[in-house]
Amino acid sequence: MRDFYEVLGVAKDANQSDIKKAYRSLAMEHHPDRNPGDKESEEKFKEASNAYKVLSDEGQRSRYDQFGHAGLGRGGGGGFEGFRGTDDIFSAFGDLFGDFFGARGGQRQRRGADLQVELKLSFAEAVHGCSKDVEISRSVSCSDCSGSGAAPGSEASTCGQCKGSGQVVHSQGFFMIQTTCPACRGEGRVIAEKCESCGGAGTEKETSTIAVSVPAGVDRGQTLRLAGKGEAGPRGAQPGHLYVILNMEEDKRFVREAENVLCEVHISYLQACLGGEVDVPTLDDDCEGTESLDVKPGTQPGEAVVKRGKGITVVGGRGKGDMVYQFVIEIPTKLSGKEREMLQALAKESGVSVGDGKRGIFSRRKR
Repeated sequence: MRDFYEVLGVAKDANQSDIKKAYRSLAMEHHPDRNPGDKESEEKFKEASNAYKVLSDEGQRSRYDQFGHAGLGRGGGGGFEGFRGTDDIFSAFGDLFGDFFGARGGQRQRRGADLQVELKLSFAEAVHGCSKDVEISRSVSCSDCSGSGAAPGSEASTCGQCKGSGQVVHSQGFFMIQTTCPACRGEGRVIAEKCESCGGAGTEKETSTIAVSVPAGVDRGQTLRLAGKGEAGPRGAQPGHLYVILNMEEDKRFVREAENVLCEVHISYLQACLGGEVDVPTLDDDCEGTESLDVKPGTQPGEAVVKRGKGITVVGGRGKGDMVYQFVIEIPTKLSGKEREMLQALAKESGVSVGDGKRGIFSRRKR
């Protein structure tokens, strides 16, 4: 099975807008209605739809990025074993196809526009999850006409030109061409008396506060989709979606690498030589926890202790990453007289040639 990003022709860091745009282009090119009887186009259409089904869902995309097709269960994303025909594919991707093919068997309704907002999280909020409020300005259904666009007490009527289908057919030589009805602009209905509040649009502007539930383990640059929380659709059509782009603050104690966390532990040269215990930070208690870590005698610079399963929760999966504590040995830049004497005595005992601990090579050169 081909790589889903390769199928759609997008980069692995493509945003949802680029993925949707690429899929639209392929779907338009290989759609069965445009290529009747062409099995190759039908297979390409199904392949592109399968790729879009996975990459448009942040949870499935995260698992696919981490584990490939194996992370999506039988069929690598479900394939199209569950789809019995083209109509089932339309059912799964209804709002997308409705945008550029029109509603099948009925009037065309344009879904409301998608919105995008950035949400800043602290390191602890990203690790443990949280609920945050975001404020957005968006179009909502008109309160006076309930989104119909018609004045209170009146209602829209079926378009006389297209008979409610939203499409009209023209004859051009041997061909029959179907286009959007110019009278109703594809909506299949017309409004004789428009609502004064919204001018017939069926929508009005509103500033809203929306609660966003952030799952544990999210990372910088990931996106959450809140279905139906975007702009209201015109005249009662389905609303768009709200995409929340996550931005995570740094924590000077921790370095995150996917679900694993690296923490530097500074110890003295005496602790490195003789061993001991040091207190280290943990991710417990909203990343404010601590625990005691053993330092074995003879610890070397860069040596690490790995705590399995003490890292960050895997989003959309099972288990946690690891916490890695890496030792950094601090060498003092200044010594007291007594410290120098003790170290010189130790060097003598060990047969190691050392200086007096007072001057460097450059100071000797000046003399």
